[in-house]
Amino acid sequence: MIRRALLSVYDKAGLAELALGLHAAGVALIASGKTAQAIREAGLPVTEVAEVTGFPEVLGGRVKTLHPAVHAGLLAPRTEAGLAELAQLGLEPIDLVVCNLYPFSETVRRGATLDEAVEQIDIGGVTLIRAGAKNHAYVTVLVDPADYPTVLEEIGAQGDTAQATRLRLALKAFEHTTRYDGAITSYLAGQLGAAQFGGRTAVQGERGLTQAEGKASEGSVAPPVLPLVLSKVADLRYGENPHQRAAWYRYMPAGQSTPSLADARQMHGPALSYTNLLDLETAWALAYGFARPTVAIVKHATPCGVASAERLADAYSDALACDPVSAFGGVVALNRPVDVRTAELMKVKMDVIIAPAYHPDALSRLTNRKNLRVLQLSAVPEPTLMAHGISGGLLVQESDSLDIDWLTEKTTRHPTEAEWEGLVFAWRVCRAVKSNAIVLAQGTKTVGIGPGQPNRVDSVRIAVERAGERATGAVLASDAFFPFPDGVEAACQAGVTAFIQPGGSVKDDDAVAMAEQHGAAMVFTGMRHFRH
Repeated sequence: MIRRALLSVYDKAGLAELALGLHAAGVALIASGKTAQAIREAGLPVTEVAEVTGFPEVLGGRVKTLHPAVHAGLLAPRTEAGLAELAQLGLEPIDLVVCNLYPFSETVRRGATLDEAVEQIDIGGVTLIRAGAKNHAYVTVLVDPADYPTVLEEIGAQGDTAQATRLRLALKAFEHTTRYDGAITSYLAGQLGAAQFGGRTAVQGERGLTQAEGKASEGSVAPPVLPLVLSKVADLRYGENPHQRAAWYRYMPAGQSTPSLADARQMHGPALSYTNLLDLETAWALAYGFARPTVAIVKHATPCGVASAERLADAYSDALACDPVSAFGGVVALNRPVDVRTAELMKVKMDVIIAPAYHPDALSRLTNRKNLRVLQLSAVPEPTLMAHGISGGLLVQESDSLDIDWLTEKTTRHPTEAEWEGLVFAWRVCRAVKSNAIVLAQGTKTVGIGPGQPNRVDSVRIAVERAGERATGAVLASDAFFPFPDGVEAACQAGVTAFIQPGGSVKDDDAVAMAEQHGAAMVFTGMRHFRH
C-alpha cells in the first residue's frame, strides 16, 4: 500500500492535480522547498523534508533530501526484518517518489557559462530517483508528469500500483537519469575539446575548397568514454529487410541543437523507412552543401545524379539525365524551394522528396501521389561524428567535411577554366559516392558515376558506360589515387580531358604519364575521400 509519498520536482506541471489525488487516496505528502510551497498553495497539507530529517536545507538548497531518514525509507525491503530495522531507528517507509531534475540541457542550450551549467547538475534528485527505482519491488517512482494519471487511477482502485507498473516506471526512471548523466558528460567533454577529437579547424581556400589545419593524427584526442545521448524518434516498420526490426534514434548532445533529419516536417506520404533515411542522409548533405541551386538524386545511399544550375528546374533535369534508370524509386534532395516548373518535371517515380519549402501549387501536385513522401527541412547539415556499428561496438570518426585549398597541377597542360569548374564540382560530389568512387562531370552536372567497386578501373568503366557520348570532354574525379594507369587510360579513351585525384600511389608518375600521352590535364589534391 502507498501510505507516504515524497515529492521533489523542478517541473511542476500536473503537480497540484497529483497531490490532490494522492491526498484524496489517504497518502501523506512529504515535499522539499518550492515543491512543498506549491502543494500548500493548492490548499493541501504537506510535511517539509526538513521535518522528516530533523535537518534544515543547507548550502543554498544543495543538500535537502540526502539523509538516512529519506533514503532508508526508500530503500528498505518491506520484509519483517527490513521494517523492524526502520522501526528501531524511528523511521518510516516511503512508498512513492515523484521527482524530475534540474534543466541542465536547457540551461546549456541557452549559452550558460560553465559555472552556471555546473549549478544545474542535480545530485539529490538523481539519488532519489535511483533509490526508488532500485527498490521498485515496493516503491513507485515517477519522473514524467504524463504518468501521473495512470498511477492515480491504480492507487484509487487498489491503494497501490501494480508490480508491472512499478517495473515499467523504474526502467523509465533509469532511462531518465542515463540521458541526464550522458548530457553532463557530453557537455564537460566538449569543454575540454575531447568531443571534437582535437577540434581541428578549416580555412577557406582558392576555388571554394577548404583544408584541414594539420593531419587528423596530430593532436587528435578521442575521449576514452564517448557519451551517446540518444532519444528515440520512431520505431520503423523494419530495417533493410522485412525480417529485421529497426528504430530511429536521434543524437542529443547537451547544449547543442545540431540539425537532423528528425527536424524535417513530413507533409505527405507514408512513414519513412530505414532505407529512406539512409538515402536521405546522403542526398540532404550533398544537395544542401552547395551554394547554387542544386539537386541530388540518391538510390541505395549512392548518388545517381547531381547538378547545379541557375534555375532549380534545370538542375533537376540535369541531375536526372545522369542516370534516369537508377533514379527510379530513389530520393531527391533540392536545396531551394520547389517551384511549379520543377514539380511538373518530377515525373519519374521517387520515394522521397526533401526541400527547404514548396510553392503551394507545387506541393498540391506532389501530394497527389499516394506513396510519395514529401519532407520540408530548411536546416543545413553540420559536421558531426559518424558512427558505424561493428560486432561488439562502434567505429567513430569525424565527418568528412573538410576539403583542400591547394591543388598541384601535375601535367604540362593546365585545366581550362571550364575544366576547373567541372573538377571542383566533381570533387565535391565524389565525397558522397561509395568507394572506389569515380565521378564524371560536364560543368556543374554529373554525367556518369561509378560507385563501390573493389577495383578502381571497374568504377571508371561503369562511369564511362553510363556517360556514353557525354564522356567526351568530361572531367573525372577519383576519391583515391589510381594504383595503376589503366583507369586513366580507360577514361582518356572515352574522351575525358581532365582528372582530379589525391595522388599518393607509387605509380603516380605512370598515371600522370598516361594523362600526358592523351593530352589530358591532371591535378592532385593530397586528400583522400573514402566512403564505405
